[in-house]
Amino acid sequence: STIQKQRQELQLLIAELKDRDRELNDMVAVHQRQLLAWEDDRQKILTLAERCNLLNNELNKRNEIIKSLTKRIRFLESQQNDSKTTFENTQQKFKELSQKVTDATVHCQALEEKNQSLHCSVLELSAKTGQLQAREQELVTMLKLKDEVILETTDHITEFTSKFRKLESALCAAKTEESSLNKEKQDLKLRLKELILEINKLKDDLCEKVKENNKQQEEIIHLRRENDCLRNKLALIVEKAKRKDQLLQFAKSKQARTDTELSSLRQIYVKQQRDLQFLHVNLESSQELRQ
Repeated sequence: STIQKQRQELQLLIAELKDRDRELNDMVAVHQRQLLAWEDDRQKILTLAERCNLLNNELNKRNEIIKSLTKRIRFLESQQNDSKTTFENTQQKFKELSQKVTDATVHCQALEEKNQSLHCSVLELSAKTGQLQAREQELVTMLKLKDEVILETTDHITEFTSKFRKLESALCAAKTEESSLNKEKQDLKLRLKELILEINKLKDDLCEKVKENNKQQEEIIHLRRENDCLRNKLALIVEKAKRKDQLLQFAKSKQARTDTELSSLRQIYVKQQRDLQFLHVNLESSQELRQ
């Protein structure tokens, strides 16, 4: 009866060992699957780390590009400010030259009016000289007719001759002044032509500066748009990197859970080995008893 009971107990223990063996096999299979999943997660984490490094490198490159673009924008803005100052200076110079031209035209008109008045005075003097010559002829005839008034007429003649000389000297001075005024008028006309040519040249320079300024403004607008696009791309890359960091955190938490599960499974496995050793000891003792 004791042998029969021991046999039954051994059969029960063998059945329990088979169940434990099946459970251990299932646990080993689960553990293998978990190890494979952990290896896959590890590979994914490595690929994600490599991609993060690549994205960080690309982010640094984009930051360098943005810095260079900002430097270029500042340089173009400084050039634009310089062109604005030169444009304002040319406008001021153009205003001064236009004022000089107007002053020169007014001066020319005044000189022409003065020349006209001098010409009228010359005509008046020539008329007076004609009158004086006629008067002289009358006086000569009167001298021939009247010998008794020779002294008085001679006095008048000398007086009129002095006046005539004075008038001749005034006429010569007026002619010289007219010639000098004509020369000054020619010089002013030449200066006016030079000023007009300089004004036209300044207008051309002003047009070129305006075109260059417009080109620089268009280039600045294009660079600003490109900078906005790069900033948007950078924001998308940063958002992707944040998502990848979140996925990495999820993977780390999953890895921690798997580590805890593995540690618990190891503890269970150690306990089962101890139970198996205890069962083996019992089995050996029972076999010795049977023997």
